[in-house]
Amino acid sequence: MPLMRIDMIKGRDKKEIKDILDISYKVATDELHLLPRDRYQVVTQHEPEEMIFWDVGLGLERTDKILLFSLTSSPREQIDKEHFYASLVKALHEGIGISPADVMINITSNTMADWSFGNGEAQFLNGKL
Repeated sequence: MPLMRIDMIKGRDKKEIKDILDISYKVATDELHLLPRDRYQVVTQHEPEEMIFWDVGLGLERTDKILLFSLTSSPREQIDKEHFYASLVKALHEGIGISPADVMINITSNTMADWSFGNGEAQFLNGKL
């Protein structure tokens, strides 16, 4: 169950945003082995001057279509993360034409004690999940 936050520059239409959400959820389900109905996604849109993404000297050509995927998740295997990165970039490029250079991904791990899905309960700890 990752919480997936997607930051982007304003200007995309509703269909493209829905496509980004649907594609990223499918890839996460496949590569990170999500449970059914394990979908938590938030899109935040920014003015162009509010997002600066250089490339750490990698030679990446960024555009105003840049997407930052920030996932907060229980620990994942390294191979699953690598497959997620590659599959997400490929699916976004093939599905809606987003350049691979315009996809940045960050995963932050936490533990089961760090989640409450509602009702003030720690469902992973009390056995409900």
